[in-house]
Amino acid sequence: MLFRRKGRLRKEYDEKVLTQLYKYKEFWQREKLLLERSLDPSEEVICQTKIAEAKYILLLKEAKERKVSLK
Repeated sequence: MLFRRKGRLRKEYDEKVLTQLYKYKEFWQREKLLLERSLDPSEEVICQTKIAEAKYILLLKEAKERKVSLK
């Protein structure tokens, strides 16, 4: 019984990691595009882009560590 719950929780968490991964990938790409199109980007935009990239890379590493596959 304990192992069934563990498997179910793992699947649930894996799905959350994947949805967050897709969300931050899109957000990072939008921020990067905004930064590229700006003539004189502000510090805030640069920082937001770096934060979005860091969050995406962190989630990507977590997905690789958990061996989450894209179905």
